[in-house]
Amino acid sequence: MSNNHRTEKDSMGARQIPANVYYGIQTLRATENFPISGIKPLATYVDACVLIKKATAIANGELNCINQDISQAIVQAADEILAGQLRDQFVVDVYQAGAGTSHHMNVNEVLANRALEILGDEKGNYQRVSPNDHINYGQSTNDVIPTAIRVGSLLALDRTLYPALSKAIAAMAQKATEFQDIVKSGRTHMQDAVPVRLGEGFRAWEIILREHHQRITTAAADLHNLGLGGSATGTGLNTHPQYRHRVAELLGEFIQQPLQPAPHLMAAMQSMSPFVNVSGSLRNLAQDLVKISHDLRLMDSGPQTGFKEIQLPAVQPGSSIMPGKYNPVMAEMTSMVCFQVMGYDTAIAFAAQAGQLELNVMMPLIAYDLIHSIEILGNTINSLSQRCLAGISARRDRCLAYAESSLALVTALNPHIGYLKAADVAKKSLETGQSIRAIVLEAGLMSEEQLTTVLDLEKMSQIPK
Repeated sequence: MSNNHRTEKDSMGARQIPANVYYGIQTLRATENFPISGIKPLATYVDACVLIKKATAIANGELNCINQDISQAIVQAADEILAGQLRDQFVVDVYQAGAGTSHHMNVNEVLANRALEILGDEKGNYQRVSPNDHINYGQSTNDVIPTAIRVGSLLALDRTLYPALSKAIAAMAQKATEFQDIVKSGRTHMQDAVPVRLGEGFRAWEIILREHHQRITTAAADLHNLGLGGSATGTGLNTHPQYRHRVAELLGEFIQQPLQPAPHLMAAMQSMSPFVNVSGSLRNLAQDLVKISHDLRLMDSGPQTGFKEIQLPAVQPGSSIMPGKYNPVMAEMTSMVCFQVMGYDTAIAFAAQAGQLELNVMMPLIAYDLIHSIEILGNTINSLSQRCLAGISARRDRCLAYAESSLALVTALNPHIGYLKAADVAKKSLETGQSIRAIVLEAGLMSEEQLTTVLDLEKMSQIPK
């Protein structure tokens, strides 16, 4: 070993490794093999992998499968990484070897080399602490990576998406109350429809988001069953009989989730259906968020030639050439992120069906796309709530003017004069510019008192309780 490099060996031979890095020879080979995107593993995914290694080190130490001093050193190394240290040592591209072996060994090597330092030894002395024989005791990429996807997804949901959804739901509820007495024209097929309350539109969005929160929570329950302990093919080869129960218990304590060993380890390792299920619930949320973001943009369109029923907060100048222009950028960004989530969902579906026999080798793609989907959706909803929803104001007079001028008001006349006569009234109003009220009175179809009652916008726009 020189001052600048150390020599490491694997089954393919020896390589020189920079002395200051904590990853080892297999990680080095992976960086050479996969210079694909420049995208490194998500921090949440690293957390998940390191939490698994911490749990396995404790369990294997308790079960006398590895020495106590090594177990404790691994746990200390894991805690340091979870606290933010050595994050630059996880360097394998997200597009890599099938099943995630390259990233898995990156984690094993970093933990082994830091554990060696904690024990007073030098990096690379794998006779004392081995990435394979100690960090990875009783484990395989094939059971660690699907478990890491589960743990990482649960962490991302708790850290980003759930809090963001709760914030958006609260913002929608607040605006629903604030705008409850504002009557506006409804629109169907992008044409005039009967009046609605602006507040009820926001209430509808609140309920839609609540229901998505519940759907995602229900789907995420599939992530609680772990295949960890199945080792290479689901048979539990080289594991202690109590190991899988103990690691599930420890991981559950670490992330405050009701984790448990899967009823059938092989099934949990082979099938990607829990990830497809969660991804599908994210896609479902995304498509409704696209609709909401488009509605916000339409209602804010203008300021002179659009609807301009609401005013979205101006957060930045909107044009490099048109002075004074402000665009609905938070809503626009929301749509873009949702399109990306939908794309990730398609990729996950393709990857999930591409396994063969005892293993799905496409797990690295699923890991990145699923956890990234959760995080960018959460970050998007959080930003939309803070910088858009919370600051929306209503153009009360504009809303009322559209409601009063809508030809769809004739719908309320149907029970009194019939559909065909009401259609004639609408046609004449459109052709002549006369008001519906004036035409009906002129034709003697209803009395003024009757019209006042029937064309009461407040009553017409009320939601039945």
